[in-house]
Amino acid sequence: MPLCVLLVDDEPLVRAGLRAVLAAQPDIEVVGEAADGAAVVPLVRRLRPDVVVMDVRMPLMDGIEATRAVLRTMADPPKIVVVTTFENDEYVYGALRAGASGFLLKRARPAEIVHAVRLVAEGDSLLFPAAVRQLASAYGRDPGNAAARAALERAGLTEREREVLRLMARGLSNAEMAGRLIVGTETVKSHVSAVLAKLGARDRTQAVIAAYESGFVAPE
Repeated sequence: MPLCVLLVDDEPLVRAGLRAVLAAQPDIEVVGEAADGAAVVPLVRRLRPDVVVMDVRMPLMDGIEATRAVLRTMADPPKIVVVTTFENDEYVYGALRAGASGFLLKRARPAEIVHAVRLVAEGDSLLFPAAVRQLASAYGRDPGNAAARAALERAGLTEREREVLRLMARGLSNAEMAGRLIVGTETVKSHVSAVLAKLGARDRTQAVIAAYESGFVAPE
């Protein structure tokens, strides 16, 4: 089955460029397009994409609100990648905090766009971990704020799960963590699943943001 992608951007040329890049891949199918975030929820319900690639800044409903709307209304929501002109953008961090799984720069090369969509769909690694660290440092809540710290403490992570969260924040894949911890990949997957469940995080990105904002991991 191909990986189904929905494109959302108010610039037709950007959508056309993304479609050309992604549709050229044998394992990716672009199932639809929209010009604004307000159209995302109905299209997601109808088309059931695996990944939504969405501009973070749009005139009627931006990517942050559209991300919230999708996650609030869909029982099995797609992964969301927001697209931005500027890497160090508070809107991008807002979208990640709202539930987006990663972001792309509009100037990204075709191979980077394809890689990002596949990586987010697989969910085995964090997209651009260094950039996420920089965003958390620039726009995150005060590191170690009481609410985030209390939420992490309530999660009751085991020492191994805490170690896995630290490695996730560094952007290590499941295979890389398995090599570091000298365990099998399936064991790592179990630990990652436990971390996400205990934190109430949708995916790695939200778990890592929680780790930064609680002060458990310090942005570099």
